[in-house]
Amino acid sequence: MKPLLDVQHLTVTFERPGSTLTAVDDLSLTIESGETLGLVGESGSGKSVTALAILRLLQPPAKITAGQVSFEGRDLLQVSESEMRAVRGGRISLIFQEPMTALNPTMRVGDQIAEALTSHGIEKDEARQRVGELLEAVRITDAVKRARDYPHQLSGGMRQRVMIAIALACRPPLVIADEPTTALDVTIQAQVLEMLRELKQRFNLALLLITHDFGVIAEMADRVAVMQGGRLVEHGPVRQILREPSHAYTQRLLRAVPGMSGR
Repeated sequence: MKPLLDVQHLTVTFERPGSTLTAVDDLSLTIESGETLGLVGESGSGKSVTALAILRLLQPPAKITAGQVSFEGRDLLQVSESEMRAVRGGRISLIFQEPMTALNPTMRVGDQIAEALTSHGIEKDEARQRVGELLEAVRITDAVKRARDYPHQLSGGMRQRVMIAIALACRPPLVIADEPTTALDVTIQAQVLEMLRELKQRFNLALLLITHDFGVIAEMADRVAVMQGGRLVEHGPVRQILREPSHAYTQRLLRAVPGMSGR
């Protein structure tokens, strides 16, 4: 069986007059159907650039200069832009770190969820019906009323739940969550992570969880890939990495989390 996602030798550079910065350097990783891969590293390690590269959402001066991104047997770096639009949201969804900037402030949240459905061929009547179901799935009570709210009328935790509802709208087999709880307080963070675990099992999702927090990785991931300076420095099953990290950078990240080293 081939992996659901198979990234091989991915390299991303930022080209500027007189200089070239390599943001992702010869990165290879795989994700199997239904598993959670944690991609961990400090700010600037290349995690978010990797996510954007997978979905071909990089903007100049960023450029993919080498590699393959195979998803469901197709190299996404070779397909047309119209094919990629069908993949984005339909087959691979992205949950952003800050929903207030990702959500449209001028549209009701229910309309934004419906748009995620209709843009992938779902009829308007069916989309409207599924809006309430999706809001209930992400534990937003009084879904009919909340669907009429604008993003600024919701709390930070509820806005993130709306983003997750949009990501799940078309039941994609892979969801990329880029620091999905960083902007939330500790209590709400725990609730959102628990909800993501539940929804992952319910919909049999594969999850690429991008974070700087090894505590989140320990709670959520099956395997972990550690990035430093654009390179993959260590990867393996979460329990193995937590107990016996081999790379000095991984050891340092673990020491920064109280009670994590040697877990």
